[in-house]
Order: sequence, then C-alpha cells, then structure tokens
Amino acid sequence: MTMEDRKLVIIPTYNEKENIERIIRKVFSLDGGYEILIIDDGSPDGTASIVNGLQTEFNGRLNIIQRKGKLGLGTAYITGFKWALANGYDYIFEMDADFSHDPDDLPRLLQACKEGAGVAIGSRYCDGISVVNWPIGRIMMSYYASKYVRTVLGIKIYDCTAGFKCYTREVLDTIDLDNIRMKGYGFQIEMKYTAAKLGFRITEVPVIFVNRKAGTSKMSGSIFGEAFWGVLKLRFRCIKPKQSH
Repeated sequence: MTMEDRKLVIIPTYNEKENIERIIRKVFSLDGGYEILIIDDGSPDGTASIVNGLQTEFNGRLNIIQRKGKLGLGTAYITGFKWALANGYDYIFEMDADFSHDPDDLPRLLQACKEGAGVAIGSRYCDGISVVNWPIGRIMMSYYASKYVRTVLGIKIYDCTAGFKCYTREVLDTIDLDNIRMKGYGFQIEMKYTAAKLGFRITEVPVIFVNRKAGTSKMSGSIFGEAFWGVLKLRFRCIKPKQSH
C-alpha cells in the first residue's frame, strides 16, 4: 500500500478578510486531501486572526506563517516552498485568496503534473483570452507582457505571469530558491523560466480568470517595472540547479 501524495496549497495574504474563510472552506471541500499554508504579511485587517480561529476546526490541515509586514509576493512563496519541502509535500500549489483562481481547477493542475509536467500553469491565454471582469487596459497589459516575455526569453508559454500553478516536489527541490531575485509579479516569470531552463516540462491548463469581487488588487506600476527590466536581465543569467550539500 502506498501513502497518498501530499498536496499543499500556498495562499499569500494581505488584507483578505472578506475572502479568506470562504477560500479555505472551498479548498477543504474538494476531494483529495488538500492542505493549506497561509503566508500573511501582517494584514492590519485581521486576516491572520480569522485563519488562527479556523485552525482548531481543520486540525493539522490549515497552517499559517505570519510575517511582520509586506515583504513581497516572491518572498512569501519562497518561504512557503521551503516550508513545503521541509514538511514532505509532493505537489505544491500557488493560489490567490480572492477567487480569481477557481479552487475547482486545482485537480486539473494536479492531474497535469501527475501526467508528467513539472509545472502546471492555470493559463488565461493558451486558449484565447479567458479573463472576466478585467478592464481592457489591464487585459492588454497582461497579455502583451506575456508576449514580451516569450519573445525575450524564448520560452513557449502563453501565460508567463500566471500565479495559479502546481509544482512537483522535484522542481522546487532542484531550483536554487535562494537565487530567485524578483519579488513581485516578475517572480512568476523567473520561476517558470528557471524550471524550463532546468529541463522540466511545463504544461498550460486553460482556466477562466475572474477579477476579484472583494478586497483590493495589489498590482502597481513598480511591480510591472521590476518585471520588465528583470526579464531583460534574466535573459543573460546562467541558470544552475541547487547544489546538494
């Protein structure tokens, strides 16, 4: 008899009190024994308190790391990845708290990884443009950002900035997480590019992205700027696997 694969959904939060309990309950309603790790960056609205209050109900399945301030999306996920590796998870997901990523798509991402992908991306652009309730300007910025990344980095990924993903443990174990430099949305590009350069298969799974209904977006011009210049630098970096000690 083999043990069932362990699955961890990492959800970074900052001021998500309107969404956090609903997203936790939705993930836990799925078959398959998903577990959750919340990384909260000192939300002043009490997001972490809501999570702490639910931990007794979801004994052992709901975990939280509370950080002292806004330290960036990339560092939140790196913290989560290291925790996942230290605690023996086989499949590690990235997902937003605001329901723009549909938890019902988690099994589809998982299946893609079980069928041989190192990284499965919930893709907005691999099957046309599948975005609901976004201003047209933001759709165009996101779509052409991915096109720019594809051109500069030479990778065949339609949704390079997607933040809805599943990684196999092997991928996160091979990437030198301490050498990932971008902190904002550029982090998503850097992780995909690094996985591709290290020889892992990346599969895009078409999803419908729905703009958040509650809470506020964290996108800013500085985040976009970091990604733009970071991609150019990334093009000339030497990507090496993590050295085992």
